[in-house]
Amino acid sequence: MNNKNNQHVVRLVLLLGLFSTLGPFTIDMYLPAFPEIVKQFDTTASLVQLSLTACLLGLGIGQLVMGSLSDVYGRRYPLLISMAVYVAASLACAFSPNIGLLIAFRFVQGFAASAGIVISRAIARDLYSGHELTKFFSMLLLVGNLGPLVAPVTGSGILSFTTWIGVFLALALLGIYLLTMTKWQLQETLPPDRRRPSNFVEQLRNYGSLLRDRQFVGYMLAQGIMIAGVFAYVSGTPFIYQNIYGASPTVFALLFGSNGISLIIGSQLVGRMAHRVSEQTFLLFGLWLACLASVAVLVVALVHGPLYALVIPLFFFVAAIGITSTAAFPLAMESQSRMAGSAAALLGVIPFLLGAVVSPLVGIAGEDTAVPLGVIILLTSAAAMLAYFFLVRKKSRGTA
Repeated sequence: MNNKNNQHVVRLVLLLGLFSTLGPFTIDMYLPAFPEIVKQFDTTASLVQLSLTACLLGLGIGQLVMGSLSDVYGRRYPLLISMAVYVAASLACAFSPNIGLLIAFRFVQGFAASAGIVISRAIARDLYSGHELTKFFSMLLLVGNLGPLVAPVTGSGILSFTTWIGVFLALALLGIYLLTMTKWQLQETLPPDRRRPSNFVEQLRNYGSLLRDRQFVGYMLAQGIMIAGVFAYVSGTPFIYQNIYGASPTVFALLFGSNGISLIIGSQLVGRMAHRVSEQTFLLFGLWLACLASVAVLVVALVHGPLYALVIPLFFFVAAIGITSTAAFPLAMESQSRMAGSAAALLGVIPFLLGAVVSPLVGIAGEDTAVPLGVIILLTSAAAMLAYFFLVRKKSRGTA
């Protein structure tokens, strides 16, 4: 029986992890094609980065909508509709005649992809709680974090024999596969008696209730602001690595993908040590690690140090994201079993909305400097630390 249960858990982790990778694949696969898209549409780097911003906005706003819908209609039905829309949006991106339409369709693509992220996490909370949720979520991230590792390498491989259009056609195929998996492999985890009323006002009240929970907001901001710094990294490194340091698309993909390893290391460290070290301790450690790593990145950028000197602190910065995300999620979700979809949506939307704001700022000083990247990730790390101390630690001490 235990063996069967373990097999079931592994299959569920792989399936939900695959849905979690939809976000990273949607964001990262076309990154090596940024310079090519600039030439294709005879446009600027900032406008191409705006297509990433549009995708991030879609991923953020979509999670609010899909999280609420999954609390009302269950997990499977909203996921089915979203995967169908994702396929259509990916094809529309592939055949966009200008940068304006590409930006618009990227928003729709991100909106549809958001369902895979938020609903997979809501399903995890439907089934687990406490340290078991931490362990399951770390396994989910183990699969999901393969996305940042594999996506840019896959995109670079596709670009080696076709154009950026092939990247979006590949994403359409991925969407078709996930649509099929949703239809035939995913079981409903939210029975009708646990669903929320189908009432817009009630949904707003749910979000209002969550936002009045000081500790929940503290965990949400600590995690969300940190991840926003990663989106600055995602937006800036294609130009920093390739234009400033002269890396080829293949080398860029390998360097960028290596940080998927650091995400995995960070998340698995928390999952494997969950019964020995508290999630609170890991969260604080991750916040301090991010601050120190971001200071190092800024120093290297200011002196225009060698590429390896930039890559190493970025590796530790991204590892800190893996630690903080894995620790903050179960802490925030522990008391939200009745609103798991809405809570997961808020935890998901903040990183993407903030990421949409900060990602274009990386190119504000042009394509020949990495200083804005260093400044932005340092500011996000410090802001996340402040959110934790003022909203979580301060309330905990006051309660004690």
